[in-house]
Amino acid sequence: MALVDQIMAPRFRLRYAQPTPGTEAFDHIRRRPQLADLISRFRQDRSGLRFAPDGEAVTDLDLSDGLATGKVVRPYLARFSDEAGRRLRISGIDMLRLEDGLITEVWSVSGGRDGRAFYPDDQD
Repeated sequence: MALVDQIMAPRFRLRYAQPTPGTEAFDHIRRRPQLADLISRFRQDRSGLRFAPDGEAVTDLDLSDGLATGKVVRPYLARFSDEAGRRLRISGIDMLRLEDGLITEVWSVSGGRDGRAFYPDDQD
């Protein structure tokens, strides 16, 4: 089973408030195969892109039969090289809504290509 099938609900909503070109395509995705395909293409264009946690997660979850329902908010750090070869560090925040252990909604906000990191480089 693909990761997208394990973590995403059969139908979901993505809301990407990011100025980075190409991310607006995520706003129109509603089904798992569409998301898997778009992520694959997105990663091919950004082969050096790496994400890591960038601060503490905030959760508001209830467990029922071992499945989580509620929200998780997590700051992240994206690292990548731009077209000129400069290494960039951009912070963002993802908010996930879960129902019965699957993600039903994602809000993702970052500063985009010209953004900045939440913390100085020496705190990574």
